[in-house]
This record gives sequence, C-alpha cells and structure tokens, in this order.
Amino acid sequence: MAAIRARIASRSLGPGAKLPSIRKAADLFGVSPSTVVEAYERLAADGVIHARPGSGFYVTSPQAPLVLADLGPRLDRAVDPFWVTRQSLEAPLDALKPGCGWMPPDWMPEQDLRKALRSLSRADTSRLTDYSTPLGLLPLRQHLVRRMAESGIEAAAAQVLLVESGTQAIDLVCRFLLEPGDTVLVDDPCYFNFLALLRAHRAKIVGVPFTPNGPDLDAFAGAVATHRPRLYVTNSAFHNPTGASLSPATAHRLMKIAEASDLTIIEDDIFADFEQQPAPRLAALDGLQRVIHVGSFSKTLSAATRIGYIAARPDWIEGLTDLKIASSFAGPALASELVLSVLKDGSYRRHLQSLRSRLAAAIGEARKRLARLGITPWIEPRGGLFLWCTLPDGQDATDVARLALAEGVVLAPGNVFSASQNAPSMMRFNAAQCANPHIFKVLEKALPAKS
Repeated sequence: MAAIRARIASRSLGPGAKLPSIRKAADLFGVSPSTVVEAYERLAADGVIHARPGSGFYVTSPQAPLVLADLGPRLDRAVDPFWVTRQSLEAPLDALKPGCGWMPPDWMPEQDLRKALRSLSRADTSRLTDYSTPLGLLPLRQHLVRRMAESGIEAAAAQVLLVESGTQAIDLVCRFLLEPGDTVLVDDPCYFNFLALLRAHRAKIVGVPFTPNGPDLDAFAGAVATHRPRLYVTNSAFHNPTGASLSPATAHRLMKIAEASDLTIIEDDIFADFEQQPAPRLAALDGLQRVIHVGSFSKTLSAATRIGYIAARPDWIEGLTDLKIASSFAGPALASELVLSVLKDGSYRRHLQSLRSRLAAAIGEARKRLARLGITPWIEPRGGLFLWCTLPDGQDATDVARLALAEGVVLAPGNVFSASQNAPSMMRFNAAQCANPHIFKVLEKALPAKS
C-alpha cells in the first residue's frame, strides 16, 4: 500500500493508470496474492483506487500536493481556547505535553483497567450489548452518592444522571438552562474549554477575577448586579488553571450572593480525587438546590473511558434526562460497568494514595526547575496537577508557546484561560507531564536571558 501510494504521489502512476494484476503484483512485491487482494481492497476503501469488474484496478484521481504542515498539528492556527487541546491531541507520540490537562499513560491504573476488562468480557451478553437505562447504571449512581457524601453532598441515586463525560455534563446543563445571549460568569482565569463551550452556546461571557481563595467577591457581586447572569461555572477544588481551592468564608459568601440573585452554579468537581483534605463544596452548602454538581474520572482513571455524571435537584434531573435521550439516546453502558468495576476494587483507593504522593513530588521538582528559569508560581497549591506561573520580565507566553511547539513541546499560554485576555505573561504547567529535562531546555531557549 505504501509503495503504491508513493508511486501515485510521485506521479509514476497517474489518474486512470492501471495497477499491476494481482498475480503480477504478488511477484513484484514478493507477497502472496491474498495480501495483494487485501492491500488493493484497503486502497479502494480509501478512495485511492477503484475496481473495474473484469478489467482490474485503476488509480482514481491525483492526490493533493504534499504539504509538510499537514503531517503534524497546525502550528499557525490562532492561539485560542482550542489551541492547547488541538496541539495536545494531534501531537505525535514523542511530543512533550506540559501544557495538557491529563496524566501520562503510565500514571494511570493500567492493570486495574485490564482486570476489569477481562471480567467484563465474561459478563452476560446483555451487559455488553444493550442500551443503558435513561439515568444510567444504578449501582454506579449509588456508588457516586456515597462518594459525594464524603464531601458533604447529600443526594439520592435518582438525583444522579450518568453521561459520556464531564464536558457533556456541562454541555447538557447549558442546553437545559441557557438561551442564546444569556450571560454566564466564569472565573478569570478559568478552564479554557469553559470558554469554548459557552461560545458554542452563544452565551455572553463575563469574567470575574480569581484569587487564591476563590472569586473576588466584590467583583462577583458587581458582575451579578450589572449583568444579571443565568449561570456561574467554577471549580471548587484545585481550580483549573490556578490550582487554588475555595476557602470556607468565600464559599459561604458566594452562596449568599447566588441565593439573593437566583443565580445557578455549575460546580465542576473533576479534580476531587486528588484531594487529601476536601475543600468546601458549594453543592454541600446549597443542598443541590441551585448548584449543579458535575464530575468524571478522566483525570485519575482513564481518559479513554468516557464517563461523567450530573447531580442536581430532582425536577432538573428529569428535564436533563429527556435532553440526554434526545441528544444521545442512552448513556455509556459498557464504560459505566468498567468504571464501577474499578471503583469497587480497593486497588483504586491505593492508586489514589500513590498518585497524590507522586504528584506532590512532581510539583516540587517542577517548581525547582521552573525557579531556575525565573518562572514563579502564582500560589503553592495543596495538590492537584497544575502550577499557574508568571514568566520572567513580562515575556509573552503565546510567543514562548509557539517557539516551544516548533521544538516538539506543547505549552499552555495564559490568555487561552482568560476571558478578558489579562494573562499574557502567565502559563499553566502540568507537573505530571514535566519530567523530561528537554522541556526546560526548550523553555530556557525561548525565554530572554536572565540578567
């Protein structure tokens, strides 16, 4: 296949040219006729060649000119909320990704996942092939209820809806509650995909300055009074990108403002399992009346096993369930079974204990290496993945990110997280992805020389 594609690309085989017969190609390439048949069929499936019954195989059309930039991620696209994700997901396997938001593969519980998959392979057929119930797998929802209770969130299993990811959870809530033009408050900075998702819903986005204890409450109250927002989206624990956690005093005052203004809050709890000591949860203070609590297991268990959840008041769960059926019909049944199997195993708690220790060490090491370059953290986080840092001498983080990308390193410049674009010299680092010394050599090369 590769040889034939190369001949077409080099124009040795032009449009309409006939390929060697199966027998002749077998002799030419030194393979069996059945191998040639499979190769030709795959090329035909890709539209590269086509068969003429009784005549043979012919080149379909000329391929587009070879563009080297097409062999990798686009380096010239705008540095917007999609930039880091696109570069991280499209990068070659050997790329370094201190700007991405997930764990390296060897930090995940691979053996536990394999064990759960083997167990599921022996399950009855219905568990492998049937649709899930509208709310999702009941034993997993019951397990989630017990987990949320550890953070003070009281809910019944009927108040939990399983979905395909944390992102889908927020998307469903936005579809359920927002109309185009509605105002949504976000932290500034916030997770960049909040910005992308809200723009997809045509919401008006208003950023509220974020402090080490949570949102700036005076600014928050002012934004609520001025803009009358429909929603506020935030992380209570290990805020993305800053790594900060909500303080009890800020949480209580925030809920008073929300109650007085009839403001609904989406609390994204995706980093919950990184905590040693739980931060206050807005859903616990509110009793799931105006707070919608969402989460997933992509950060600690598997990004490939897409499963998320929504916890909310019963009437909202009813409407969200109908919306889920309308948009995706049924939930991820097989993924739910897999996640439940791993969560029920005591090995998951042991994995989390190991993960927290490993992350603490990684954050300490990353801080030391960054400090040598004059890169300083905004705060010292109590755990989690991220260091939110200031580059030296007001260096533009976007420029640094572009230079690093050309060296095979994906970084996360500050303004992709900022609705107001007020973080030009900030950068988020994922400590778990910072082990390779080449990252810091590239940073040193990209940054101005220290005086």
